[in-house]
Formats: sequence, C-alpha cells, structure tokens
Amino acid sequence: MMFTMTVEPSNKKRKVADAHINDAKHTSPSLHVHVPCNKYLLQVIELLKPKIQTLMEKCNTVKMWIQLLIPRIEDGNNFGVSIQEETLSEVQRIEGEAATFLDQISRYYITRGKIVSKIIKYPQLDDYRQAVVELDEKEFTSLRLCCCELRNHYLSLHDTITKNLDKIKKPRTNNADSLY
Repeated sequence: MMFTMTVEPSNKKRKVADAHINDAKHTSPSLHVHVPCNKYLLQVIELLKPKIQTLMEKCNTVKMWIQLLIPRIEDGNNFGVSIQEETLSEVQRIEGEAATFLDQISRYYITRGKIVSKIIKYPQLDDYRQAVVELDEKEFTSLRLCCCELRNHYLSLHDTITKNLDKIKKPRTNNADSLY
C-alpha cells in the first residue's frame, strides 16, 4: 500500500505569514507616549545629588586620612588608636548612608516608570494615576529627609573629628621619653 501525500509548503507558509499579519492588525497600535518626570522633584534631585556625591567624596578623603594616621599594632596604650577606629567606622557608616541616598533616587525612577507604564497599559484605572501622585509625594518627603540627614552627617563628622582631633593625629603619647 502506498501513501501519497500532497504537501503545499507555499500554502503553509502563507498561512503562517497571514497569521502574523492578522495578529498585527488586531493588536493595538504601538503607542509612543512621552510622560515627563515630575519637574519639581527633578529640580530637587538635581540640587541634592551633587551634595550627596560631595559628602561621599569628603568621607572617602577623611577615611583615607585617618587610615594613614593609624600606627602599627603594638602593646601598650592603644586608647588613641581605638578612637581613630571609632571615628573611622563613623565615617564609613556615613559614606554608606550617602550611597544609599543615591540608590534611593534611582529606585524612585524605576518604580515611577513601572507605574507609568501600567497607566499607559490600563488608562481606565485611576488607581495607577493616584499611585504616581502618592509615590511623588513620598519621594519629596524622602528627599527632604535626605537633605536633613546630609546636614546632620556633616555636623556629626565635624563634632566627632574636632573633639578627637588630638587623638586622631597622635593616637599614642610619648610617655617613653618621660620614663628616663
């Protein structure tokens, strides 16, 4: 028994091609919508971002200065060295928080972009529009808090360094000279 099969590859290809054309006709047209950023928040971010970066750079410089002043490990009076290490850890903590502030700004843009894309996808839902308003208000509050924290960090660093400047510069006293 012999099977005969008639294959029409051109018809199959057309059907697949026709299916793609039909899909393109039935889908919504590609929207090229430009949604601007919140211009007020953008102005605040443009003012605050360089200040955050400056704090990070200054912390990095102070951190290196203190690290270079730490003497080699010896027995005896290490009280000044412990003050240096405490100050160093405070500077590192502040530098880390400043980096977190920068990260918070980029996370805001990512989150806002996701919500705005949902608004474009589901324009009939007012909840997404309200979510953008709420997110912008939350970010403004966070930026205000960030500004206050920058001030507090500078004050804290200044206070810690000025109060302990002698021990930071010379962590060990030369009592060996007075022994003889």
